[in-house]
Amino acid sequence: MFVRLPWLLSRKRLLAAVVIDSGLFSLLYTAAFLFRFGRWPGLSLPVAGMVTFWLLSSYVIGRYHVTPSVRCAQFLNHALRTGVALLLSLGVYLTYFWLSAATLGAKDSRGFLVPLFLAVALLSTMAQAYLARIVRIRHQQPQCWLFLGDPQTQRRLEKHLAWRRLSAHFEPIVDLHQLATLKGGGGASVLIPDFNEVPAAQQQQLLQLQISGVPVLSLVGWCERVLQRFPPELLTGPDLLRGEFSPTRGTMQLRLKRLGDLLVSGGLLLLTAPILLIAALLIRLQDGGPVLYSQLRSGLDRKPYRIWKLRTMRIDAERHGAQWVGKGDARITPLGRLLRLTRLDELPQLWAVLQGEMSLIGPRPERPEFEQELERQIPHYRLRHLMRPGLSGWAQVNYPYGASVEDAANKLSYDLYYLRNFSFWLDLLILFKTIRLVFNAQGAVPTSQSGTAP
Repeated sequence: MFVRLPWLLSRKRLLAAVVIDSGLFSLLYTAAFLFRFGRWPGLSLPVAGMVTFWLLSSYVIGRYHVTPSVRCAQFLNHALRTGVALLLSLGVYLTYFWLSAATLGAKDSRGFLVPLFLAVALLSTMAQAYLARIVRIRHQQPQCWLFLGDPQTQRRLEKHLAWRRLSAHFEPIVDLHQLATLKGGGGASVLIPDFNEVPAAQQQQLLQLQISGVPVLSLVGWCERVLQRFPPELLTGPDLLRGEFSPTRGTMQLRLKRLGDLLVSGGLLLLTAPILLIAALLIRLQDGGPVLYSQLRSGLDRKPYRIWKLRTMRIDAERHGAQWVGKGDARITPLGRLLRLTRLDELPQLWAVLQGEMSLIGPRPERPEFEQELERQIPHYRLRHLMRPGLSGWAQVNYPYGASVEDAANKLSYDLYYLRNFSFWLDLLILFKTIRLVFNAQGAVPTSQSGTAP
């Protein structure tokens, strides 16, 4: 079973942070256990769970996320997040011992557990700060791409660099003879928009460069590596006819996805039922209107289905028909703004996930009345209907709330990346990134005056 992992290979900073924290935790736990009990520790599921919770809470809280800020402020911000992860981990571990009726004396807590967590938090803060410094220095030197193509294509690509995963800049070249002295490890890479337009003899030259270690990419390969999205206007018919943007149905990956949908959505409905009840009561008390509202959306293979959400707008929000949501939209109620920030208004859609009309992860569904215009203006827009729509998706965790047709095209570029690289593991990454967005209250807030569907 072949799984594409370009999204993972570009997250070296995250992988390094996880490896560092895992190593620190293992070493310090072993040392503390030897010192406290005089013997080597054995395998322990609670300890493995403790390490896993520390890593997940660190990711969700944002300890592994580098932010461009003043160094001192960034260090204090990181220390604060580390303190939150520390308190959460201690609380969860002590709760486990309380619920399992395990024997954990006060002496063991003070002499082993608390010092262990404190040491991990301190050393992890220092290590992550040093790692962030290395990443910041490397990002100050964007990767150079030698571009062989027309200036118009280069300008379009430079425009797309506004939303990218890796930093990059272009240096135009006139012909391949300028690459004669290029060697692997030199820092430069080569971008050829279309290999079919390169003569056979020069294709051999490019092959030799690739063998020597110089990255030589086509337009599609460059978008996948640098942008981690595929701007629809850059894709050609041959790119689509290769079938890489059409997930094969009935595969093990899709069966795993469906199993995860059932387990996670069912569990979330049970866990969030009290929150839904409180939100419903507050909405009702707010203006006496209905708690839920429904809309038709386009699903798999453009099949329409009905979604239900907690109402976040005034009762008469669409008295003039379907409208776009803009920044500071006066139709959104104060409570509705909070529900959108925390994405709690999306929770009733979990029922659609259980019914199989939606998935937890996938392209966000759009209203049919808006899709007609989007399909007319955006190339390959219908490709997003090859996958079940989702509560969250690659576009939602990498791009702000849509505000125009241009935003819809940018979101489609992320959806196309998801279609090409879909896997159970990418879904897992999107799920964790969604949890991080919810935890940091980065929800559905438009970024400009004209927006997407409510």
